[in-house]
Amino acid sequence: MTDFIRRVKSNLADIFYTVKCPYCKNVIEKNGYACEKCAKSFPEISIIEYAVGGYKCVSPLPYKGDFANAIKRFKFRNQGVYAKQFAMLMVERIVREYKDKKFDIITCVPMHKNSLKVRKYNQAELLARQCAQILNKPYFDTLEKIKENKAQHSINSRERAKNVKGVYQVITKDLIKDKNILIIDDIITTGNTLGECAKMLEKAGCKSICCATMCAVNIS
Repeated sequence: MTDFIRRVKSNLADIFYTVKCPYCKNVIEKNGYACEKCAKSFPEISIIEYAVGGYKCVSPLPYKGDFANAIKRFKFRNQGVYAKQFAMLMVERIVREYKDKKFDIITCVPMHKNSLKVRKYNQAELLARQCAQILNKPYFDTLEKIKENKAQHSINSRERAKNVKGVYQVITKDLIKDKNILIIDDIITTGNTLGECAKMLEKAGCKSICCATMCAVNIS
């Protein structure tokens, strides 16, 4: 493809494709991740939580109000297009909070194949792939979900730890051996899901694990 054709296609895309703020849905600049008004509402300080097992998790936004509504549209209403905009904000906080970390692999919390058929995409994978692209790091599927369980948001906090036991397994141990891994999900609530995934990776021999999500739920 010639440079001229590439430029033409890019210009046509600018004409026919508009980028919207994920939070208020107003049109924004092509490379923006939020409108100016919504960006001003972002917390200046990253939210730091810990998944079960003590694995640090960094999130830019609390799961409430317009932020929660944006994630719900992204997750349940076929708005996967928001992945890049969310990832831009996530990477900003990942770089800030994990500045001394060097990641070898970026991965995500997997979905069961039956759930994937219904939703058509794994929102955590979309985020992870975009974060990997921005950070210029490789993305790999390191885990698979081998059992269907109840949705974590549908059960109480006491049931959540039991609900994720035996649900995930490592795909290829050689891939993750001695690697520094960043695992991505959309939301951290109790930290049971991320904690179980991290535990499985650690058992398989990775060197270190950090976590990041778009939003964090304060359940205290």
